[in-house]
Order: sequence, then C-alpha cells, then structure tokens
Amino acid sequence: MAEEKAKSKVGETTKEVKETVEQTVEEVMETVEQTTEEVKEKVEETTEEAKEIKKEIPVQDPKEFLENFNWEKYEQGIERVEDSKLEEFEKLVTENFVDTADAEVVTGVVVFITDREAIIDINAKSEGVISLNEFRYNPDLKVGDQVDVLIDIREDKSGQLVLSHRKARTIMAWDRVNAAHDNEEIVSGFVKCRTKGGMIVDVFGIEAFLPGSQIDVKPIRDYDQYVNKTMEFKVVKINHEFKNVVVSHKALIEADIEEQKKEIISQLEKGQVLEGIVKNITSYGVFIDLGGVDGLVHITDLSWSRINHPNEIVELDQKLNVVILDFDENKSRIQLGLKQLEKHPWEALSDDIKIGDKINGKVVVIADYGAFIEVVEGVEGLIHVSEMSWSTHLRSAQDFVKVGDKIDAVVLTMDREDRKMSLGIKQLTPDPWTDITTKYPVGSKHKGIVRNFTNFGVFVELEEGIDGLIYISDLSWTKKIKHPSEFVTVGDTMEVVVLELDVDGRKLSLGHKQTTDNPWDKYEKEFGLDSIHKAAITEIVDKGAIIEFNEDITAFVPQRHLEKEDGKKLVKGEEAEFKIIEFNKDFKRVVASHTALFREEEKRNVKAAVKRQAASAEEAKPTLGDANEALQALKEKMEAGSKKK
Repeated sequence: MAEEKAKSKVGETTKEVKETVEQTVEEVMETVEQTTEEVKEKVEETTEEAKEIKKEIPVQDPKEFLENFNWEKYEQGIERVEDSKLEEFEKLVTENFVDTADAEVVTGVVVFITDREAIIDINAKSEGVISLNEFRYNPDLKVGDQVDVLIDIREDKSGQLVLSHRKARTIMAWDRVNAAHDNEEIVSGFVKCRTKGGMIVDVFGIEAFLPGSQIDVKPIRDYDQYVNKTMEFKVVKINHEFKNVVVSHKALIEADIEEQKKEIISQLEKGQVLEGIVKNITSYGVFIDLGGVDGLVHITDLSWSRINHPNEIVELDQKLNVVILDFDENKSRIQLGLKQLEKHPWEALSDDIKIGDKINGKVVVIADYGAFIEVVEGVEGLIHVSEMSWSTHLRSAQDFVKVGDKIDAVVLTMDREDRKMSLGIKQLTPDPWTDITTKYPVGSKHKGIVRNFTNFGVFVELEEGIDGLIYISDLSWTKKIKHPSEFVTVGDTMEVVVLELDVDGRKLSLGHKQTTDNPWDKYEKEFGLDSIHKAAITEIVDKGAIIEFNEDITAFVPQRHLEKEDGKKLVKGEEAEFKIIEFNKDFKRVVASHTALFREEEKRNVKAAVKRQAASAEEAKPTLGDANEALQALKEKMEAGSKKK
C-alpha cells in the first residue's frame, strides 16, 4: 500500500516538473522573438536617421567646418549635414583624415604628455593615446616629436583611440630584419646577456640568438667579455612560424679571412717561417692560427726534449713563430714545427763525451724493454733492461729505476749521425764472471735459488749475474721426472754441483743429484740378474704391472710374466716372489718375472724326463742279426704267396 502511494506521488511530481519546464521554454521563446523585433526596428530607425543626416550637411569652408564640426553629436545623430553638401564633405574627410588598417604603421606627432600617457595626433577623427611605458627607451620624449604607431584599439569603452608604439616598432623591426636577411645586409646589435649555447642580441628591438659557434672563428673561452657590447652581425636564419632570428658575427669575420686565407695559401712554401697564434691545445698537438689558415704542430715537433703534454711548452693565445714542415696538395692540412727553429741538441752535444764515459742523467720514460735517460736537454740514451743487471734472469725496468730518478750510467754506444746512444748501469759494478773459474770451479758444491724452469730443466741463481742450468736428467738418480715442477718450485733453495763451465759463452751446467752418491751402484749388486725378491703388485698397466722393491727401485713385470703356476695371473695388491730378468743402471730400467720362477723348474723337469727316456730307448735297441733274420722271414713269406697264385 505504501509502495503504491509512493509511486503515485512520484508520478504527480514528474508531471508538475514537466509542465513547469514547458511553460518556461514558451516564455523564453516569446522574449527572444520580442527582443529580435525591437532590435530590427531600432536598426531600421537608425538607418533612416543616417539617411536624413546626409541631407543636412552644412555648406561652409572645409577647414572651418572640420575645426568646428562636433563629431560626437554627429555620431549620435544630433548634428546633421545637408544632403547637397554630403559628397563634398566626404571628399574633405578623405583628404584630411588617415584611414589605416589595424596592422599598418603610421607616423604621428606628440601633442600632449600626461603623467602616464602621451597624446598622439595621427590625423584621425580624434587623437590617440599611448602609455609612457612604451617609451622607456626614450625618456626624453617631448611634445612635437614624431613617433611610429599602430592602431591598437579603435575605440575603447570610453570611445578613446588607443595606439601602440611598441607594436609599431616590432612590425618595423621585423620588416628591417627580413630586409637585412634577404639583402644580406650587415646589422648592428646589442649583446644583452648570455644564454644556454650562446648569447641574446637586441637587433632593431628584436631578441635574436647568437650561437656560441657563431661569435668568432676561434673557440671562445670567456663569453662574458661580449655582454653589453654593440657588435655587427649578419642575419643568417629566420623562423617566421616561431618568430626566431639567428645572427652571426663569425660570418663577417670569415668573409674577410677567406680573402686572407687564399693569399696565405698561395704563398705557402716548405721551410717558410710564419707568425701565428695558439688557437687550441690538445693532447697530441697545438693548432696555430696563421691568419685564417690553421696548422698543426704535433707534440713531437714542439720541443727537442720529451714532454708529456703540449701545455708544458705553449699556452692559449700565445704568439709564436713556426716553420712549415709539410702540407697536402690542397694546402688544407699544414704541418708545422716549433723545435725546428732551434739547433738540434745533438749538434750542440760536447765532443768530449765518448764510449766508456760515466755520465749522469734523468729517467724520462720507462718501457718494457728499458728506460730512456735524458743526458742533456733534447739528448736521450736508452738503457736496455739487459744492461741494468749482470743477472741473466731478465726483469722489468721498473724493478731498477723510476721516472724522475737521477742516475749514473756508462756510455756503451754512440751514433751522432743517427742521434742514438745506448747506456748501461750494470757496468758500474764488477762483472761477476771475471773470476768465475776461481769462485765456481768444476766439481765444487754450492747453494742457489730456483729462478725459473722449462720443460728441459731448472735455472738456478748462485749470485746476481751468475745463473746455471740443471737439466732434468740431473735432478734425481732414481725418480723419473716428466717436468721440473714435479720436483721443485720457484724460490726453492737447492744444493748443486758445477758440472761444466763455459767462460766465453757465460754458461754454467749444474747438477743436483750429483750432491749424493749414486744408489744404483749399490743396487746393481743387490738387484743383479737372477736375484729373487719379494714384493706386491703396485699397479696394473696395459702391458704388464709395476712393483716397488723400495723407494728407489721400481720394476716392470711384462704381461706373460704375471702368470702363476696354476695358470692364473697376479692381481693388484697380491704379493709374490719375483726374479730379476733385466737390470740397466744407465737407463734405470729393472724388469722382473714371477712366471720365470716355476718355468725354470719345469724346464729342468722336462730335461730330466727326456734324458730318462733316451736311456730306456738305448736299452731296448735290437741287434743287426735279429733284423736280418726278420727280413729273411718276410721275404720267404712273400715268395710263398706268389707261387699259390
């Protein structure tokens, strides 16, 4: 029941709202139609009044008429002009009053100045006004001055004509900028401030952009030096869509430089000395401005002495003389030299310096193969790493010297023509090989340090400068060594015996095993042929097995010699007796056999049996007479058989 009442109530409310909306719409439509009719009637009435005004223009002197005519009343329809004089009046207005388009710039005269505005006469129906803010650049504005203006608002709320001097200047400035760009004219601009990537320049009142790369032909390091300066520019680009202007001062310089460049290039010759200015410094050399043409002085041509960076010799904007070393066919790449203007240090090197002299110098460069020593400025000698120590075990040059060290050295070679010198520092100490035969005679025992090893042996240093080689076969009497690293490590101390000494070749042959007695001399008797020893199978290999009698003696047992008496073969870990069937002391080779133990007994048994059988056969051997009787009986039997047939 309550639900039905609610539905009924909603229906009544909706109906009332609908009727209200329809009534409101009808009222609005009636109001609009009424207003439209009133506007239409007003327009028709105004048009008729305007027609009447044309007929009532008074006839009088044009100038007097213009001075006395009340334009305000005329526009309100109060003043009337006789119809017969309307044509003459319109002609007079056309001749004496300016009718400009909104975007057209006209020249006006300042007729009055208030605290905030300037009143400008542009020969229009009334004077226009301009805010004094637009004349901030010209604080001396006075009555009678002529100014360029643009109609900003023909009639504001109070009916006043509003002009704009700023907009007029902008339009005129753009016209001048476009003309300068089209005619490639040179313009004057005021550098206002720095900005990202360049400068902002005022050109005819327009803010133009001067890229940093377009300021000068040489790199700019201090942009602030150009701020608040008036300079000449060339308009190089205009973007009309975004109202952007780009100017260049460099373009003006390049035009002048291009002429100079052609003249300079035409006169270039190798060996010619020119004055230039350091334009740029890099890690590999210096660029010199020769007056519009750039040349490069490579770092190696800056100084006879070795330098790490060109800024050690020159600085930016420095004036200096350079000599032309070379250039390409187009003369676009010019190679210059600075050090060539001075005498080569080798030519000034004292003639007193000779091979064998002791000299002092400074380490300037270290390489893998040695160190360069500056003897005098511009003259260097090389100390090869092999001349730094008597040791034949080569090390890095950095183990002996470092850059900046002042050291003594001995002149080993000198070539003044090729300007090369080799030096040595090990020569400052005695050569350890001088009395080598006294210190290290053949057969003498010594201790040394393992410095290195190869596949064939070990290098042992007895003292600095004295190295010897132990061949792999001289490391141990008993062990079979495949590589020296199995026996020693670098840095180990070893006892050695001098086996051979080659003084001329500076070579020492050493031995380690020779420091002890050869155990094979003793083992030759203990493990002689046919001797029998007990041992266990250590390892099974492809062709047999390995057994160890002690820590020195290892024997090989061939496959066929592993067979036991019962026909089976010995296995790993099984212990048995073995007979030595081969012993070679020189090659440290021992061969043993288990099978040989019982095979030898078998041979003896077979031999005895054969002997016994032979004896028995001898006893049973028939006589010759018996054989003849048997043969006669056989003959008779054969003859009897033949007769029966």
